[in-house]
Amino acid sequence: MVATFVRWTWMRAVLHNGWWLVTSVYLVVDAGLSPAELVLIGSVQSAFALVFEIPAGVVADTISRKWSLVISQLLMGTAMLATGLVTSFPAILATQVLWGISWTFASGSDVALITDELDDPASINLVLARAARAQLTGAATGLVVLGLLAWSTRRDVTIVIAGIAMAALAGYLALRFTEDNFVPTRSRRWAASWSTFVRGVTLVRRSRAILLIFAATFLVNGASDAAGRLTQKQLFDLGLPTAPDPIVWFTALGVIGLVLGAVVLRLATRRINGDHARTDYALAAVVGVLGMLLLGFARNAVVGAIAVVLLNGIVTPLTRVISTIWVNARTSADVRATTHSFLAQLEYLGEITCGLAISTLAAVGTVPLAFSACALLFAVTAVLMRRRRLTTCL
Repeated sequence: MVATFVRWTWMRAVLHNGWWLVTSVYLVVDAGLSPAELVLIGSVQSAFALVFEIPAGVVADTISRKWSLVISQLLMGTAMLATGLVTSFPAILATQVLWGISWTFASGSDVALITDELDDPASINLVLARAARAQLTGAATGLVVLGLLAWSTRRDVTIVIAGIAMAALAGYLALRFTEDNFVPTRSRRWAASWSTFVRGVTLVRRSRAILLIFAATFLVNGASDAAGRLTQKQLFDLGLPTAPDPIVWFTALGVIGLVLGAVVLRLATRRINGDHARTDYALAAVVGVLGMLLLGFARNAVVGAIAVVLLNGIVTPLTRVISTIWVNARTSADVRATTHSFLAQLEYLGEITCGLAISTLAAVGTVPLAFSACALLFAVTAVLMRRRRLTTCL
């Protein structure tokens, strides 16, 4: 089951990250969206995902984690495919909203499924770290393969092909995944769903460690998502070469960042599984401050590219893996997917709240000012994670 899970994680990362590489350029070059529109898409997408996240998590805890993932793949593939067929802002917004909804059926369900099927608390953190590394190497593969495909054909064609392949991956899930250790609720499902939700809330409220990680996730994800949607525009403004095709440059940047991320996770796996997770999270936040300021005030595309590699290769993989492992270790099997859905909700809340604020700064101010706001959020996170009074619970 572990090998199957890691293989699926790799394949999903190939398609999703390769698709987003091509789509991020497509939105700027082909659709011509403004910086404010790019960030607004993230905020609206997150608002819809926020609404669907808890029901999706409760469904996974009461009906099936496996079939929640199958639904996610089908919806995700549809959204990805549709993106390549439209260029107007309202239509693109609709496709990204559908993508956000699709992800709610997967967030938490995948971790809950492998945790319960493995049924080995001593090794699950190592398995999750292994899956995270597979996600990074898969993402690097996707950037190269789909980037080359977009360069040799067309961006919209590549986007459609990636969407079809993602939907087809649902078949792999349905055939290869097992769900032997999960007992679905057979009767009074609405009552059971509400009970699951209440138990999840109670668990979170009583755990200061989970609440701290939730707060850090809110700040970090809000800053990262907003900055990620401005990165392509910023690099173009800094003079990123247009020959060869920009896809080539973004592919190279993405691969370098992902390879660095895989190395960082490899080195940090034992620390994450031990007593150093809080310190590593704080250090990642400090690197986030430096990366955001470097990207916002870069004088040329080379400096901007270095900042992007730091953010994608150190900050993003470390903060995400640490958050997932710490929450997973502090929840129980009956509410595991629901609790991870709570974590995802904090991510979406960060994207909505911080994204709207940073979108406003980008629209009425300057892009460097928007990146400075992102750096401030990372700075607050670093301070929060290092305060002894709040972090002794970790």
